[in-house]
Amino acid sequence: MNSAMTAETPVKFRIRDTFHQYVRARAERYFRMTKRSPHGGVRMIVKTLTILLWLSASYALLLFFSHGLLLALLGSVSLGMAVAAVGFNVQHDAGHKAYFKSRRLNRCMAFMLDLMGASSYLWNIKHNKLHHTYTNIEGHDDDINLGVLGRLSPHQPRYWFHRYQHIYLWFLYAFIAIKWQFYDDFHDVIVASIGKHSIDRPRGRELVALIGGKIFFFTFAFVIPCLLHSPWVVIGCYLLAMGLAGVIMSTVFQLAHVVEVAASPLPTNAKGDMAEMWGIHQMQTTVDFAQKNWVITWYVGGLNFQAEHHLLPQVSHVHYPKIARLVANACERFNVAYNVHPTLFAGIASHARQLQMLGRPLSVA
Repeated sequence: MNSAMTAETPVKFRIRDTFHQYVRARAERYFRMTKRSPHGGVRMIVKTLTILLWLSASYALLLFFSHGLLLALLGSVSLGMAVAAVGFNVQHDAGHKAYFKSRRLNRCMAFMLDLMGASSYLWNIKHNKLHHTYTNIEGHDDDINLGVLGRLSPHQPRYWFHRYQHIYLWFLYAFIAIKWQFYDDFHDVIVASIGKHSIDRPRGRELVALIGGKIFFFTFAFVIPCLLHSPWVVIGCYLLAMGLAGVIMSTVFQLAHVVEVAASPLPTNAKGDMAEMWGIHQMQTTVDFAQKNWVITWYVGGLNFQAEHHLLPQVSHVHYPKIARLVANACERFNVAYNVHPTLFAGIASHARQLQMLGRPLSVA
């Protein structure tokens, strides 16, 4: 665990993780034999330029040409989808140091999250250090923490209104990105913690990036548009665009970890010992979906290959379809379940059923 973080209960995985070691060795052999870089390369640069062009065109449409309701709606929807695409593809790869070999270039690309109103510094702690290390472990993985509004783990308290969470949570997902931009980052810095984990507040360049990113985002999201449009129109387009981005990003995450076959294990004793190796824990708590749908794979930045991503986060998502074969072979060798929903809609249906199950009384692990 990072020295900057403490939690009430420690979590310890087995020191010798033969499964993960085997997967990494097979992946390294694959890149060595094919003479390919595990980073994004030209494919990612072209993809990034395409997505940024999409984002810029959507913003320009809203700013200069959306004088009617239809164009405003189309521009907002396009902008929301483009924002999610930037997060899935560009920022996510860079945040995991998978975009470039250069640490500095990865940091520059990861800064795109700051420009969209959320702190890449805090994302690194929340996502890389907490979620990826303690996937689906209640009290440690903050990505499954919706407070009292939702019950995403059988180990969380249940309230009477959770009976309806499979209906109302889809609406609340729309506020995830907005909450991040307006509340979460400020709250986490002020209290110096994420969930039960204490964190170091950003300093120096990281603090400048956080503040500068917020100023940039609010300027381009509100100040400049209000010079050309009514504030109510600007707020309406913002809510639609960010609401759609929030629903898309939340759903993609939930399809990987909050579905029927995804486990929610806890330590087996007070010392925090987990029953399985870390690599096997990732396979038990993570589910792929729509692996054969290249459109979804392109748009979500390979996050429909979540098991591959969790095992090899510093490998660019452009390689996941090939890496998936190696992971499947490793699972067969170690007799580990390799869980995949064949389609996007199968994953969505499983998530809805899981929410419904967790909302019922007496649901247990």
